Amino acid sequence: MLRLDGVEIAQGGFTLAADFEVAAGRIVAVVGPSGAGKSTLLAAIAGFATPRAGRIVWDARDISDAAPGDRPVSMIFQDNNLFPHLNVARNVALGLTADRRLPPPIIAAVEEALDRVGLAGLGERRPRELSGGQQSRVALARALIRQRPLVLLDEPFAALGPALKGEMLDLVREVMGEAGATVLMVSHDPGDARRIAEDTILVSDGVARAPTNTARLFADPPAELRAYIG
Repeated sequence: MLRLDGVEIAQGGFTLAADFEVAAGRIVAVVGPSGAGKSTLLAAIAGFATPRAGRIVWDARDISDAAPGDRPVSMIFQDNNLFPHLNVARNVALGLTADRRLPPPIIAAVEEALDRVGLAGLGERRPRELSGGQQSRVALARALIRQRPLVLLDEPFAALGPALKGEMLDLVREVMGEAGATVLMVSHDPGDARRIAEDTILVSDGVARAPTNTARLFADPPAELRAYIG
């Protein structure tokens, strides 16, 4: 379980408060207007932003002061964070090691991850040789190979067309469901939440609200959500 216990994040003149729990194994959308603090919330959980108050707890372990690499977290960014000078296989392997020489177990794990996301046989290609959807699959494979129980998605599919984005969302639900991972996914598109998220966190007016069942939330949206989705 992920617990944000009285968390307050301050950046410049902006403050975001969060006090809620996310049950293990859930896929949770994070929605709200631009600038509301959705990415800030994920950055705090990942360790890239330091709360001025409160605790971030995973599975009864306080990770508030842990370095990003020491947290049980994998994060996929909007630009996929791929290294153009490395081939696909080595980009995926970075989820486990930065060593130039990859031992056979890691090579096997990379091949398995690439196969799982539909990129079997493409390990020698460079990111520039891939489509946008394929690059997103590489980033997903890297998150998958790390086997971290908490996966954060900061709009990694925003630049994809509707059909391709839907395909990637379905793949996230499938592979992360098989892994038993807890997923928090930032999106500007309510359709993304409806498609794969069991629960949704609404971020607005300086508060990240507790997860609410997605279907119920959009069937009877509060005023802040109605103002956002129109």
